[in-house]
Amino acid sequence: MAFALSGRATIIGAGMAGLSAAVALAGHGWKVAIADSAAQAGGRCRSYHDPQLDRVIDNGNHLVLAGNHAVRRYLKTIGASDRIVGPASAAFDFVDLGDGARWTIRPNDGPMPWWVFDPKRRVPGTGIAAYAALGRLLTGRKGERVSDRISLDGTLGRRLIDPVLLSALNTDPREGSARLAAAIVKGSLAKGGRASAPRIAEPTLAAAFVDPALAWLNLRGGKLATGTRLRALMSEGDRVTGLDFGAGVEPVHGVVILAVPPWVAQSLIPDLAAPTEFRSIVNAHFAFVPPPGMPAMIGVIGGTAEWIFAFDNRISVTVSGADRLIDHDREALARTFWAEIAQVHGLPAELPPWQIVKEKRATFAATPAQDALRPGAATRWRNLFLAGDWTQTGLPATIEGAIRSGETAARLARRAAIG
Repeated sequence: MAFALSGRATIIGAGMAGLSAAVALAGHGWKVAIADSAAQAGGRCRSYHDPQLDRVIDNGNHLVLAGNHAVRRYLKTIGASDRIVGPASAAFDFVDLGDGARWTIRPNDGPMPWWVFDPKRRVPGTGIAAYAALGRLLTGRKGERVSDRISLDGTLGRRLIDPVLLSALNTDPREGSARLAAAIVKGSLAKGGRASAPRIAEPTLAAAFVDPALAWLNLRGGKLATGTRLRALMSEGDRVTGLDFGAGVEPVHGVVILAVPPWVAQSLIPDLAAPTEFRSIVNAHFAFVPPPGMPAMIGVIGGTAEWIFAFDNRISVTVSGADRLIDHDREALARTFWAEIAQVHGLPAELPPWQIVKEKRATFAATPAQDALRPGAATRWRNLFLAGDWTQTGLPATIEGAIRSGETAARLARRAAIG
């Protein structure tokens, strides 16, 4: 006879994967307890007051798309669907610092890409044939790189494919997984502009993704313990039986979901296969109120900054795959970024109050080799499951992937409880 687990879960990690798992289980009447070693929930989606800027800022600038179904389900459940904003249809502004050219990519709403026939909607200097070649990316297979499927040279590569895939993979597309890039394209641009429309958290990531989830869980008896680090797992046979948080072993009642970074998971499960290479992200935040009419985001070609974001009370920059910048002097980076912001938007050259946020291990390297190391949610223990954007979600490390991983872990936990 199968051993039935109770509807209780201990979730280690309060980032997006852990919160997603908690919400999915609590929605089915489970009692959930979340423990996180950090001082606050949110993981890489945390927000905090920065005294240098005297503003609440996000740890990083995270973009989601209208077609991200897991994000939509999560936000709808916690009552925060109105916390992400953006246009009804896709529109992406770009500027090339080399020659000053500016353009807006405007895919049509439906899946038939008639927009590529309109020169005003596509990248300047590109022809229809260049876009037709993008179809080869949709058939990306395991083990292939993006550069094995399509050319990243030429105007279209430099002004659209390269910057978009770099931000999606957080890895140079020349070494990035074609399979993961194909998953991004299939879930967005291949479905049309309506699914590709950008969505930005307002006013902060925490206000959209974290605080409403914690309030929703609290109403359902969920508990959160911060500053609590799991030191060891105890097991007997095919079950995890105890958790050591440093004050003695606590017995496990129900299931455990590990929603922690891969290196933490491997410290707790030494033989766990998981990604071992990572890529950096550098973000910059400036205490400067954007002038009226400044676009919410703009891609920068030929600069150090890659994307410039305009919020109500600040301007921010994001650079993906930023290993080359991670050891640079912070003030020098701030001055470089602000000079480019001033050039793009015609702002004063004087440097406003700034903050640089560096994440050395922001995401796993989205290469074919590292993708092959990603584990599934199930483990050899019937009551222990994994969640995180580094698990095998079929996507690169994105908010959509993190939330999807939490849903998967929760679904397996529920099955284990009844089978």
